[in-house]
Amino acid sequence: MTTTRKIEVTTEQIEFYNENGYILFEKLLDDEMLARLQEETDRIVSEAAGLSEHNNQYDLEDSHTPENPRVRRLKAPHQHWPFFWELAQYQPILDVVEALIGPNIRLQGDKLNMKSAEFGAAVEWHQDWPFYPHTNDDLLAAGVLLDDCYEENGPLLVVPGSHKAPIYNHHEDGYFSGAVDPENFDWDMGKDLAALEGPAGSVSFHHVRIMHGSALNTSDRQRRLLLNQYAAADAWPIMGLGKMSFEDYNSKIVRGEPVSQPRQTAVPPYLPLPPAPLQGSIYENQKALKNKFFDTYKKN
Repeated sequence: MTTTRKIEVTTEQIEFYNENGYILFEKLLDDEMLARLQEETDRIVSEAAGLSEHNNQYDLEDSHTPENPRVRRLKAPHQHWPFFWELAQYQPILDVVEALIGPNIRLQGDKLNMKSAEFGAAVEWHQDWPFYPHTNDDLLAAGVLLDDCYEENGPLLVVPGSHKAPIYNHHEDGYFSGAVDPENFDWDMGKDLAALEGPAGSVSFHHVRIMHGSALNTSDRQRRLLLNQYAAADAWPIMGLGKMSFEDYNSKIVRGEPVSQPRQTAVPPYLPLPPAPLQGSIYENQKALKNKFFDTYKKN
């Protein structure tokens, strides 16, 4: 998968991202690439037929049955399907990422969240930082829209500027929940939100510390969002490499060169410990949250 299309990111766009914590580029994917992504996703989802429970590839809706498969997430697709590793190295996306966090870039992780028509699950308000804290916060997520996405089918919502705020409490009853209790909000839900919406093929970029979430999809159109999480190569995970070897860790470099020493900045520490009672995905983690915002959320 190659392209010679170079994306020039302006000073004004970089300043907007630094100030607000997000930016969106409409139709950043060309038509051919978008069609391949949609086709590959359809094929993979069709293979969930027959599953009765989550596994290391698929996260299923609570209403899933083998006869009526309903997938809400593809887990780490770059590890299971070669197309997604190729897409993680797509030049136009990496051109933007480089402008925002620097030339040496590592794929920190990825997932493909799917809000199916009329029942796609909500994701409660959270920051990504508590899930994978690093030695510095030059991390972001690139959100690729597989479908036209507007208010009615559940776009990603962000609180502009919240990446500069302290890290909110993401624990419930002493355990990590991966979500923020609405009682702890200190922003105005009526005016302090931005929706990352646009036509299929658009790509949003949001800072690892920005507050974000998304409502249930109650429309008759699906909303699928591929999230590739990128980190500056010198941002090292505070929780360690886990089961990954140093060689495997360096193999995730998608542009530039690996580094062997971390860069430490004055970032707020937050660890996802003790771990959430329910594991497997953010959807399972967030079931521990008692006071859910999107259970009662109504669009204006």
